[in-house]
Amino acid sequence: MEKIRTEKYLVKSHLQLDKEDTYEDFGASEKKLKKELEDIRKDLGEFQDTLYAHGKYGVLVCLQGMDTAGKDSLIREVFKDFNVRGVVVHSFKVPTSLELKHDYLWRHYIALPERGKFAVFNRTHYENVLVTKVHPEYILGENLPDIESVADIDEAFWEKRYQEINAFEEHVAKNGTIIFKFFLHLSKEEQRQRLLRRIELKQKNWKFSPGDLKERKLWDAYQQCYEEALSKTSTDHAPWYIIPADNKETARVIVASIMLEALKKYKDIEEPELDDEIKANLETFKQELEKETK
Repeated sequence: MEKIRTEKYLVKSHLQLDKEDTYEDFGASEKKLKKELEDIRKDLGEFQDTLYAHGKYGVLVCLQGMDTAGKDSLIREVFKDFNVRGVVVHSFKVPTSLELKHDYLWRHYIALPERGKFAVFNRTHYENVLVTKVHPEYILGENLPDIESVADIDEAFWEKRYQEINAFEEHVAKNGTIIFKFFLHLSKEEQRQRLLRRIELKQKNWKFSPGDLKERKLWDAYQQCYEEALSKTSTDHAPWYIIPADNKETARVIVASIMLEALKKYKDIEEPELDDEIKANLETFKQELEKETK
């Protein structure tokens, strides 16, 4: 199996998605890729235990991608060896009436991970510069000052949102949240095949929605919005990674590898030492317990 060069997937400047790979297999079989993932996620699970004991950092994992990109299955497979109390998944849907009474980042802020835990955003705060940019009429539901019609939503509006999102991520990063952002880069043809499987396989019918076909017709518009959003919001404290997603097994291995490699750099994350007085009396405590009778 070829060595995974994680820096290859990092967004460093303006990008063109049509020049980015959507398929990768590292010259490895599906069996080999699954074994590689098993090894990595075991290490991630052990890291999560230490992160929890340390209690000073949280980890936020953001997943974006077109419909059928494989976000749900990636979450299932990558986090399989985590303590279930150590990771929380949030799947953000259309904002509720309560959420619309707050600013667009509010529902994401309150879902941020506690120190010691991972949070996974399945679709993220970036929907506010993606789906709303493709469908600007959705912005009217936010009831914002100075926005009376779609005509009021200009480029300056979107530039302000990019700045607000960058400021939001910088703030939470400075306060102990380690941020990963992954765009699962799917080809249009692979999406077509996956949508067909949802129709043809009875056990997958529940996943299909006619709305998927409606949004598919806007593919080029979404790609353009992703290009702009990723280019303008990939920062040192919250980098974007473009993950080839046509091969689900490979995508999972890449995401897990990027996280493990980056998290290992946090040398201060370690299990806390016992208080000196407690440590000095461990043998006494042990003897006390051993003297107990059933």
